[in-house]
Amino acid sequence: MKSTYLAVVGRIRTELPELDRLVKRTMSIWTQAKSTSDDYYVDAAALNLQAFYTGLERLFEVIADGIDKVKPSGPNWHQELLRQMASEIPGVRPEVISSNLRDQLDRYRGFRHVVRNVYSYNLDVEQVETLVMNLLPTMVQVSNELTSFNDFIMTLTSED
Repeated sequence: MKSTYLAVVGRIRTELPELDRLVKRTMSIWTQAKSTSDDYYVDAAALNLQAFYTGLERLFEVIADGIDKVKPSGPNWHQELLRQMASEIPGVRPEVISSNLRDQLDRYRGFRHVVRNVYSYNLDVEQVETLVMNLLPTMVQVSNELTSFNDFIMTLTSED
């Protein structure tokens, strides 16, 4: 169990800087989109927003598999996984993310679905802009909350 928990901690520590790099890249792309009015930059920003949520979801799956020992299934498993991460599992772990962060991330989850299922020229530029403008504060909150969760897991492993 200890090695599984430490693997989760290591994965979170590895992925957070990657997500941070992705956020910075998205912000840079959006700057180009605004200064050039080039739709290709909007498409690139949308793709990076999708990658941001996908990276987080992979982390949530690692936590669900390694710590919770259960992962949702069925047609709404993406939504259920997000809810699971915002819920305490008594005797196992506290909430991984706050309900406030869950609500913020749910917007990125929903947008990812849109990006995967519509032609890029049909993207709502205002929605992309809103998500890009909220990305940095969302990432700060993600980093803070996942770091706190990692600290909790490290406390558990030091007690063994």
